Amino acid sequence: MTTLVLTVVGDDRVGLVKALADVVSSNGGNWERSHLAELAGTFAGVVLVTVPDRRAERLQAALAPLDGLLEVSVRQTSPESAPVATRHVKLELLGNDRPGIVAAVSGLLAQHSLRVAEFQTATREAPMAGGLLFEASTIITADSDASLAALRADLEQLANEIMIDLSVVELT
Repeated sequence: MTTLVLTVVGDDRVGLVKALADVVSSNGGNWERSHLAELAGTFAGVVLVTVPDRRAERLQAALAPLDGLLEVSVRQTSPESAPVATRHVKLELLGNDRPGIVAAVSGLLAQHSLRVAEFQTATREAPMAGGLLFEASTIITADSDASLAALRADLEQLANEIMIDLSVVELT
């Protein structure tokens, strides 16, 4: 089996997922996982597809005509080559929006050698105070020797500096 990671982006419109799913299915591929979203009128996402080795090139070629509808980038990978984390940690942030929050948080994660498995952010109106609130929900992966206590201490210091609420929970 060949594992392909498809990165897709295009102007949001009806039928994008169906068009992509039809090409994958009609060429013997199996749609296994995906993260897809519409942001500011642009549809984007990542899709993990497996396909029998003998059909991989045909599937890749069949994705090219979608370029007028969706730009599709294909990366061949192996599930065995993906890093295996021993722990997953959920990190949630909420506070007044300001430039640099993502850079500061991701910098701390990199400093602690942690990988981002999922990262979702949004801004919304602050109900009482006006302005915008920034919220983030992140799943990070940690090896068994990573110090979550040190990460938590650094994140709490950052949260105090930029005045955000923080939650760090180790998932089982």
